[in-house]
Amino acid sequence: MSETTITSETPSSAAPLPRPGDFAVVQMAGEVGRLIRVGQWLNGDGFADYEHAFLLVGDDEVIEAEPGGARQAPLAEYAGRPIRWSTGHIALTNDQRAAVVAAARGYLKVPYSFLDYAALASHRFRVPGNSVLRGYVADTRHQICSQLVDQCYRDAGITLFDDGRWPGYVTPADLGRLIR
Repeated sequence: MSETTITSETPSSAAPLPRPGDFAVVQMAGEVGRLIRVGQWLNGDGFADYEHAFLLVGDDEVIEAEPGGARQAPLAEYAGRPIRWSTGHIALTNDQRAAVVAAARGYLKVPYSFLDYAALASHRFRVPGNSVLRGYVADTRHQICSQLVDQCYRDAGITLFDDGRWPGYVTPADLGRLIR
């Protein structure tokens, strides 16, 4: 399913259902969503439609990076919001799906880092010393939501972006463009 709004209704039979290992991008409401939207704009993404990303791990559960650390949560928390799924855009074997899910489970409780946003900004504006900040963020294993998605796919041997970027330089808007 390319883009859906999660409701209690059964999805159209013509749209493929998301499967474990698929990722999605979603709009975030409120002040946090607005801040991420502005941050993505400053990063050169423009005012993208999506500010958050997560991975489906099965049984209507997702794994996502949040300020309290990566967590497993019910997909139902996103009921009523427009969601764009990677389903149908990125072909995965059953083994790859299992590897993505296993990788995601391995990142549970990994801290979230607002420093990733600083790393994104310093990379975008070519700030001297950016490699020091990037190294610190990488060493501490802190992740933002889109970095978690990209890293889980990398851990499963799947390259989402062929431009050689570090997972910390992936935004929800990047993921959204990938599956547009």
